[in-house]
Amino acid sequence: MKLKSILFALLFVCASMVHAQQFRALVYTKTAGFRHQSIPNAVVALKKMGEKQVFSVHASEDPNVLKEENLMKYDVLILVSSTGTIFDEEARAALQKFIQSDKGIVGVHAAADSEYDWPWYNQMMGAYFLAHPAQQTLRLEVVDDNHPSTWHLPKNWMWTDELYEYRNINPDLNILLNADESTYKVAKGNGENHPMAWYHEFEGGRVFYTALGHVDSAWEDDVFLKHLYGGIWYAATGEPFK
Repeated sequence: MKLKSILFALLFVCASMVHAQQFRALVYTKTAGFRHQSIPNAVVALKKMGEKQVFSVHASEDPNVLKEENLMKYDVLILVSSTGTIFDEEARAALQKFIQSDKGIVGVHAAADSEYDWPWYNQMMGAYFLAHPAQQTLRLEVVDDNHPSTWHLPKNWMWTDELYEYRNINPDLNILLNADESTYKVAKGNGENHPMAWYHEFEGGRVFYTALGHVDSAWEDDVFLKHLYGGIWYAATGEPFK
């Protein structure tokens, strides 16, 4: 009887922990092009973030997690520096249904360096990668501080990273951060309007993207991680904009 009581108590605790989670996140890190060495650091950081902020994190590179019946178990899909063509036709259909079901998608850094033959992905993620110069420090201007990913940031944020430039930028994006190109040496450049983080509602769901996260040190930086968590929270829940 004592053993049964212990097992029952453990089951109760486990069930309580599951129900206590705010939302469920799938971190997908598959690459078909350049692979960023910071990906393992990102997975570790996101799992720690989940523990701290009370949401569940499952990290995978198994394409089977993108099957509709599996993907729909999650509230938010986080694409961390995915590159190249990583979605087959079945996964593409599942991703479209996912976002159309009041779900969220978060893109980090090279998530914009993916799916160049899929215009829907371009519109959903917000832009395609164009180029980047050598890693440098720059001034990031906080364009919109009324979003959970930027509430904590100063108007001028000094940051060091691999600084992406973009093409095919969706004009309907809500820009959060803008790169001040006068503070660093550009590759090709985007000019005065150089978005580095944004969000938008898309086909019934929510999308957040940040260009930051190439360097290993970013995944140990509390300011960056709070920026990212704000975007994840928004994409997963719609708060505080519902």
